[in-house]
Amino acid sequence: MMHPGESTATTTRLLGESRKLYERAQRAEPGGLGGNARGPLWGFEPHPIFMERGTGAYLEDVDGNRYIDYLAAWGPLVLGHRPASVIAAATQVLNDMGSDLGFCHKLEIEAAELVVDAVPSWDQVRFSNTGSEAVMSALRIARAFTGRTKVLRFEGHFHGWTDLINFSSKPNLALAGPEDRPVPVPASLGMVEALGDSLVVRQWNDAEILQQTFEDVGHDLAAVICEPIMANSSVVPPQPGYLELLRQLTSEFGVVLIFDEVKTGFRVALGGAQELYSVIPDLSTAAKALGAGFPIAAVGGKRDLFEAVTRGDVGQGSTYQANPLVLAACIATVHELKQPGFFERISGLGDLLTQGLTERAAAAGIHGYARGVGPLLQFVFADRYVENYRDLARLADEHAYHRFWKEMTSEGVMFNPHLAECWFISGAHTRAEIDATLDVAERVFARMAKQDVHK
Repeated sequence: MMHPGESTATTTRLLGESRKLYERAQRAEPGGLGGNARGPLWGFEPHPIFMERGTGAYLEDVDGNRYIDYLAAWGPLVLGHRPASVIAAATQVLNDMGSDLGFCHKLEIEAAELVVDAVPSWDQVRFSNTGSEAVMSALRIARAFTGRTKVLRFEGHFHGWTDLINFSSKPNLALAGPEDRPVPVPASLGMVEALGDSLVVRQWNDAEILQQTFEDVGHDLAAVICEPIMANSSVVPPQPGYLELLRQLTSEFGVVLIFDEVKTGFRVALGGAQELYSVIPDLSTAAKALGAGFPIAAVGGKRDLFEAVTRGDVGQGSTYQANPLVLAACIATVHELKQPGFFERISGLGDLLTQGLTERAAAAGIHGYARGVGPLLQFVFADRYVENYRDLARLADEHAYHRFWKEMTSEGVMFNPHLAECWFISGAHTRAEIDATLDVAERVFARMAKQDVHK
């Protein structure tokens, strides 16, 4: 059994039970997976890892390997695994009210009031089950409000897997068109390519291109949607003044500004990136950290944008949204996040890990850096900062990153094996986990340097 920080002469974990479960799963599940991103095509090699349990900042797989967890279930576990207050609140509501009622109930009012008070741009909010649903709602509301159809989105940003918007999230550069005027590239076979005609795609973080785009098509745009901190093509903060320019141009042209804060909402600050940067969108979405692991998302914004929803002219609703179980978890989560010093603490740990990874790579002679915003970070094997998706696609060493992942997980540190993803610090992490992680990283970088991996 491997434990975090434990030295090993090999890079082999015991994964026999995971292998057996994977072989069994392939008979009943496509690819032997509950979701594409959990398997070998995403980097989990030699096969998916089947987990047994999570506790606090740690995961344990079915073979008994224990890991410091920075994957955080792809982001939701802002409080770590099985936070006691959230589990207790959900359990009580499950026992007292049931999993779903199909009717309005007091908890949805309490949850709505709580999150509206937290997020600067929210006068009103609608809950849903996934970030993809929340984004769909935001786009529909924006189009109804403006009477326009086109939406500006940015290469490398991810807004859910629906046909409506999942273009150019990680496009093949051979298909993506010129730097200043990319073409919409569907992210999957089976998508309706004609929906790409409703999108305008541009590079992230280029003020000149943004200004020109509004001069060209600004009056045709219903909305601009972006991750205020790009966190699906490593972690790329906005250039100074970029979000402010977005806010200025959308206001000038009567375009709805949507911040997709599925990853950053209730994580980089209680009010998300919009609070952190003091740039207030018209609509924004939140999801992952909002429920600490329970399936909840939300779209919120200015009251006037929701008038068509209030009238019933804009349809928005699904069977499971705003159910008591997840709203109990949401309420308990937000109360935990509001504890004094919570975000300062996890951001400080994130800064320590970011700085420590960069310093240890440099000391080993490895070309690479860690970059992040507080508790959200990523390590990139490249000679300089990437500022947009095309930088990442051209400059980052995918082979070195995957080698890094295999070496780190072999010594008990788990994070996403895909270089475009990110690491998450949770409320369950302490300085001890950060120090142990950096000790492992120091050994891993030294081994990589000896083998001339991205020196």
